[in-house]
Amino acid sequence: MTISETAEKTKGAASIAGSYAQRAGVFDELLGRGGVPREHWKTLLSELDALGGAELSHRSESANRIILEQGITYNVYGDPRGRERPWQLDPIPFVLDGAEWAKLGKALTQRAVLINRVLADCYGPQDLLRSGWLPPALLFAQPEFLRPAHGIRPPGGIHLHFYAADVARSPDGQWWVLNDRTQIPTGSGYALANRLVSSRVLPEAFRNCGVQRVAGYFRQVQSTLASLCSRRTDEPRVVMLTPGPYNETYFEQAYLARYLGYSLVEGQDLTVRDERVYLKTLSGLEPVDVILRRLDDDFCDPLELRSDSTLGIPGLVEAVRAGNVAVANALGTGLLESPAFMPFLPGLSRHVLGEELLMPSVATWWCGQKPAEAYVREHSGELELRPAFRRHRGFAGAAWDAKDLERQIRFAPHLWTAQERVALSTSPCWDGAHLSPHPTALRVYLVATPDGGYTVMPGGLARLGAESSAQFVTMQGGGASKDTWVLSDGPVEETTLIHPAGGVVELRRVGNNLPSRLADNYFWLGRYAERADATGRLLRSALLRFNPESAGSEAPLIAPLLETLSAQGQFPDGCGGTADELEAALLAAVYDPSNPGSLRGLADKAEQLAMLVRDRTSNDVWRALSGFNECVSASPDGTEPLATDAIAGINRLLLQVASFYGLSRENMTRAQGWRFLDMGMRIERALYLATFLSHALRAEMADNPSVLEAVLEVADSTITYRSRYSLLPNLAAVYDLVLLDDTNPRSLLFQLLQLEKHFARLPREKQSALPTEAQRLLVGSVASVRLLDPRELSERNAGWHAGQTGVVLRDILQNLPRLSDAIAASYFAHSSISRA
Repeated sequence: MTISETAEKTKGAASIAGSYAQRAGVFDELLGRGGVPREHWKTLLSELDALGGAELSHRSESANRIILEQGITYNVYGDPRGRERPWQLDPIPFVLDGAEWAKLGKALTQRAVLINRVLADCYGPQDLLRSGWLPPALLFAQPEFLRPAHGIRPPGGIHLHFYAADVARSPDGQWWVLNDRTQIPTGSGYALANRLVSSRVLPEAFRNCGVQRVAGYFRQVQSTLASLCSRRTDEPRVVMLTPGPYNETYFEQAYLARYLGYSLVEGQDLTVRDERVYLKTLSGLEPVDVILRRLDDDFCDPLELRSDSTLGIPGLVEAVRAGNVAVANALGTGLLESPAFMPFLPGLSRHVLGEELLMPSVATWWCGQKPAEAYVREHSGELELRPAFRRHRGFAGAAWDAKDLERQIRFAPHLWTAQERVALSTSPCWDGAHLSPHPTALRVYLVATPDGGYTVMPGGLARLGAESSAQFVTMQGGGASKDTWVLSDGPVEETTLIHPAGGVVELRRVGNNLPSRLADNYFWLGRYAERADATGRLLRSALLRFNPESAGSEAPLIAPLLETLSAQGQFPDGCGGTADELEAALLAAVYDPSNPGSLRGLADKAEQLAMLVRDRTSNDVWRALSGFNECVSASPDGTEPLATDAIAGINRLLLQVASFYGLSRENMTRAQGWRFLDMGMRIERALYLATFLSHALRAEMADNPSVLEAVLEVADSTITYRSRYSLLPNLAAVYDLVLLDDTNPRSLLFQLLQLEKHFARLPREKQSALPTEAQRLLVGSVASVRLLDPRELSERNAGWHAGQTGVVLRDILQNLPRLSDAIAASYFAHSSISRA
């Protein structure tokens, strides 16, 4: 339906903002005096009125669906619903006038320049201390002042490459800075994700409102980081350093890394050699020029900074000091994130810049000064008490009663600040039926330019209080977000991150060399996906054959299935004394989240590994992987699952795994990531198949057609067998099909031959004149399987496992784990420098 058609349909209906009620005593972003909509909101309101409430609810649901499909999440610590929570986005954007935005951007640019100059002085000559503009206790008593970083001059003298400010309006409409984000200005990736979602669900409004684009900001990010490279190269290597998947904003880090074209790395992916930082890749160590860090600076180097850090890179500070690598933001920039600096910024602006500070901070008192301490103690009931330094922020004011807090301030006043309580402005949010006001704060992002200035993102991350009366805005506390629309006064400039091709383009068949940790993650993702598939097939076969009424007679027929599950850690040893106990154990092997070997535990592990390669996989692959868990989760109402429920869930899981396999084989280029993913899958499939066949041969009824039917079913080869043999399952024919048939993609030989093909394409397997340990293991395994003659099984009436087939299977079960270890030793942990 077009806007004109919808407008005609809703003509005469009440405005969508008709029931919107302003809160007394606060500034309302939507309505001005007399409840009249502000001028820059009128176009959006007209578009929303044309849509109507029902359509707006539908589009809100579409936004939530897009967020789920793309896996946009935020990690909430200690959340009983799970660590990863879907990102919360209100469909109504936060709208700002272009002229007002220009003033806001000018004020924050001045503030960023000032903070950068203060940082340069604190880590350089320290003239501000000598001249009395900053008290020494504010610097030297603060844990965020990194003494090893003193004297290090970053490229271009820029310490603060990225800056963000949390701003809000006071009741009179004046903008104030609530917090300075100088350490790691998080949220720009979420702002980008919000923009992509809101422009899709409100395309007409986005187009007609003339919203400024944010791609130009990220284009400047790329340019700024490239300019920090000290080597002469057309393609500097920039990496994004992450604390890992348990960080609250890990999705944003993976999202930005993929959007900007950078490798997402952890500290273990990098190493320092001869004062240079290198990335561990499959081909060896490759130099790194710039590190965009998402790791707090004191964790970055356990040698010179925080010795208990396992997240950093030993020797990084020395490499930075030598000028061989640049870090953005520079080490030590968290110093100015302390609210204790806020009272000094107006005077510093006049002294350093010769200008009045254009945007004030919220009124702040640092108790390290006697007059401020006295004022805070006298007015403590009217102020918001905050720890002055980040490492002491566990001492939240709410955790102490008034007397205890008084003693804390008296004992160590320099550890405390107090701020005026701010009544945040409100903006309209959609609650499913109408618009309602919610407290709103805005985080604005700036990036430094090589000339010493800053570029402001024309937008930002608008954050909402969890409740309409909230005084604080925090995503950990359940807050939501909005896209921020800055309106343009003229035609909107179209900007893209894709650089136009100039001259002759160098054609390529592969991308950047794959980091070793990513190859490791791909390898284990393949193994856990196949482990879930194989376990699901074993459990499904056992559940289909289990009958409580005849559990005793069926026990010998399902014994190989249960023994295989037990050997692989999915099933407790010696379980199944009664029919009820056996059924309970089988259901626990499907649903028990506390057992890492259960189907639920394997699905969880596969999803965790999928998150680790999130920046290298498509949304389709992510959707397939993220659906594993739902298939084998118990009912949310606590209803005990039945065997039929478990079988249905397993069937859904197997379809989900097949979807993942199909996408990976058809959509992933045959580069190193796909190769290690497939190698992990082949090794795991061969292990499970060899384990099951070995236990099946040990069974007293190994030649029973029912046991052989289970073998065919688990190996997904029933249809093939029936198309070849018009007879009941025969021991020799079945084992020939699942062991030796190189045209059967489920056979053991097929897995080994595929591994041989992969090894022939690995980057370092041909460097040695002699076979590597992994090659020897693989060649020997292939030869032993090829030389098998399954007809020898038909010559025995019992003891089938003692024959040559059983011996080969036992050798395979010894060789495959050694092969996996050899791959890990060769490609996932090494120290040689690449000469390519």
